[in-house]
Amino acid sequence: MSTSLNPNLAQREIYSVSRLNREARLLLTISFPLLWVEGEISNLAAPASGHLYFTLKDNEACVRCAMFRNQNLYLRFKPRDGMHVLARARVGLYEPRGEFQLTVEHLEEVGFGALQHAFEALKQRLAAEGLFDIARKRTLPKYPRRLGVITSPDGAALRDILSVLRRRFPALPVLVYPVPVQGADAPAAIAQALALANRRRDCDVLILARGGGALEDLWTFNTEPVARAIAACEIPVVSAVGHEIDFTIADFAADHRAATPTAAAELVSPDGPQLLSRLDQVAQHLRACLRRCCEGRWRALKWVYGRLYLQHPRQRLQRQGQRIDDLEQRLRLAVRYGLKARAEQLSAFSVRAQQCSPHVRLAQTVSHSEQLGHRLITAMRRRLEMQRQYLDRLSNTLAAIGPQATLARGYALVTRDGALVRNSTSVARGDTLAIRLAKGALNAKVTARFNPDADDNA
Repeated sequence: MSTSLNPNLAQREIYSVSRLNREARLLLTISFPLLWVEGEISNLAAPASGHLYFTLKDNEACVRCAMFRNQNLYLRFKPRDGMHVLARARVGLYEPRGEFQLTVEHLEEVGFGALQHAFEALKQRLAAEGLFDIARKRTLPKYPRRLGVITSPDGAALRDILSVLRRRFPALPVLVYPVPVQGADAPAAIAQALALANRRRDCDVLILARGGGALEDLWTFNTEPVARAIAACEIPVVSAVGHEIDFTIADFAADHRAATPTAAAELVSPDGPQLLSRLDQVAQHLRACLRRCCEGRWRALKWVYGRLYLQHPRQRLQRQGQRIDDLEQRLRLAVRYGLKARAEQLSAFSVRAQQCSPHVRLAQTVSHSEQLGHRLITAMRRRLEMQRQYLDRLSNTLAAIGPQATLARGYALVTRDGALVRNSTSVARGDTLAIRLAKGALNAKVTARFNPDADDNA
């Protein structure tokens, strides 16, 4: 039908299916806050993606639910069909199929909230009394003589503990105090076992152990009698209840907490292979020390034996006799060398006496005087010859550089009043000059004078 035939059709607001589902989802999300829904699980599906899809139902209705992987990772139990649970969820709509559903953020079994509340109340009350104070915690013995285990004799916890002990330290004796770990009679039985172990003092350390389970299964270890029995026990107690994520009141009251019974066995038992390795190292070190000690004692014994041998009277007599023979030989040599030295000294004195005789000294003096006379005459002749040669050299030099040689080559010496004339400006017309030639001399009178710097007459 066209809009021209029906004008009211243009004024209608038409929703698409996707828009309708989207706005319905927004309306449901805004209208309903985060709420708790109680019901029974059915049609549970757990695909490989890790998400959970199930239906919550009661006697009259049911609703589809989805719990995504990042939320169900924190579940403390494994959901199954027929389980009665409380779900904290947001109301929504699955748009592709238009199905009303709940998006679950937290899931717990019915009754878990009350148990958790009771757990927190007891924990706060006992903590206020000081049962959990660090100051009262005792240190575990490094090498216990006997281990006590308080647990069910049929449970897997005891088998895990014994398996670890066989592997780590088989020599450690184990005393088991069998008790129920679940049920109405369990708290009293565990408290009595702790009191019995404390009274008998057969063990150095106790392990209170139980395997994993839901909060209701572990509730025995969240009771006040068990906590007070642990605190009153004077033997160190290790609590190993449940898995790593499980915490109980017994964990806080005990001296130490182990994540699992296996971890508790590893905590209280020495590492056997490591101890054997350490013992081997100590044994090797001890053997080396004993060997060095024996070698030192043997060297000392040999030294003492040597000293004893040297100090024996026979050895001393032999050494003294040998020393006497040595001294006798040295004395003979000393006398011989002494006489020889005295004879040589006497001979030297005789020679010196002969040399000091007046006749000998006079002859030596005369001979020495004659030698000196000959040496003096020779030295005087050599000296005169040297002086004569030196005088000849000086005469030749004087003849070569003296004025006589210059005059012989045609030069003359001109003087006025005894002063040598070197420049024509030093004489005047009419002065008498003395002229010395190579042979003879002349007197001349100045009649004219010529200036060396000009050609005119002075």
